[in-house]
Amino acid sequence: MSKKDKKEEAVVDNVNETATNNTQVEELSVEEQLKEQLAKEKDKFLRLFAEFENYKKRTTKERIDLFKTAGQDVIASLLPVIDDFDRAYVEISKTEEKELLKGVELIKNKLRDTLKSKGLEQMEVAVGDAFNADEHEDITQIPAPTD
Repeated sequence: MSKKDKKEEAVVDNVNETATNNTQVEELSVEEQLKEQLAKEKDKFLRLFAEFENYKKRTTKERIDLFKTAGQDVIASLLPVIDDFDRAYVEISKTEEKELLKGVELIKNKLRDTLKSKGLEQMEVAVGDAFNADEHEDITQIPAPTD
């Protein structure tokens, strides 16, 4: 072979080696890209899973809170009914109708027992007791302005 053939052969070999190296680099970069994409997708999945778990916990807590407040609202709305029973009992006791008094007393006691079983307790407050904001509800009377 001549020197010219050897040089051409060397150039062809270099080109082939370069092409092979480029192909390997491209293959590695494709593999690396796929690994990166897989890592991103795994991260998205884990974040979504954690977010869903937090959502389940939050909705469970909200549901429990809703049941608690719904019960409180019902009990609070029954307080005026108890007061009315007390007033009715006092007025009926002034009359001679003992059967009516006994019936009102039975209903009043049954209502009190039911509310007590749900956690409601009667408070004894006398005139002149210190006001406790945690236990008492403040009612203010303001005189109407005169024209």
